[in-house]
Amino acid sequence: MARSPQTPAEIAQTARQEARFGAAFLRIHGPRLLLVFFGVLLPLWGFGGLVEELHEGEPFVFDAPVLELLHGHATPALDQMALAATAVGYAWGVMPFDVGFVLVLAWRRHVREGLFAAVALLGSALLNVGAKHQFQRMRPALWTSIAPEHTYSFPSGHAMGSMTLVLTLLLLCWSARTPWGSRWRWPVTVLGALFVLWVGWARVYLGVHYPSDILAGWCGAAAWTAGAYALVFRGTLKPWGAVPKPVPDLA
Repeated sequence: MARSPQTPAEIAQTARQEARFGAAFLRIHGPRLLLVFFGVLLPLWGFGGLVEELHEGEPFVFDAPVLELLHGHATPALDQMALAATAVGYAWGVMPFDVGFVLVLAWRRHVREGLFAAVALLGSALLNVGAKHQFQRMRPALWTSIAPEHTYSFPSGHAMGSMTLVLTLLLLCWSARTPWGSRWRWPVTVLGALFVLWVGWARVYLGVHYPSDILAGWCGAAAWTAGAYALVFRGTLKPWGAVPKPVPDLA
């Protein structure tokens, strides 16, 4: 066991060593710490603020006006766009893609990437189900929707699922030190952002979610996905890196 510093000179030397270690740690792991801070703490702060207001029973001032604004501009063409986004954003798009993506990663033996995707995507779905039953917020009832829902409203499963998928793809693409990674980073970023906004808009347009449900889903998805990434790729681990071979059992 190392001896504790006793004299003022030893204490000063220890403090300098700790400072150098801290500076080296931040130099190496600073970006990851920023990811954890902005990707976990800030979305959790936003989600927590929404939850606090929901528990207090105070209506969100922007919910009804946004719903009425979108409904006031409804057209048959927008109806079809919203219905398509609802289908692609969950049962007929996001969910099959989630399963296929994890299976492909496992088949290609990308162990850590497959683990991260599975934890992020499955965990997000389970968190959404648990949160819905915890808060038990009823759906909006400002008009009769053309695509009614009968489950709880807060947070939006469509918003949370689509955001989790897009963030999972983004984190893996932006971490790839390969030609395909560089080539797909910005297309995935732009198309992913448009997809998330499209799905979120559709759920409010159809009158089956409050805007605050969408925001809560996005915040929850961002916090969970960033946390899963930091957990799976902890320390110096990077996506798409070599997986260490298991130590043989000599017993």
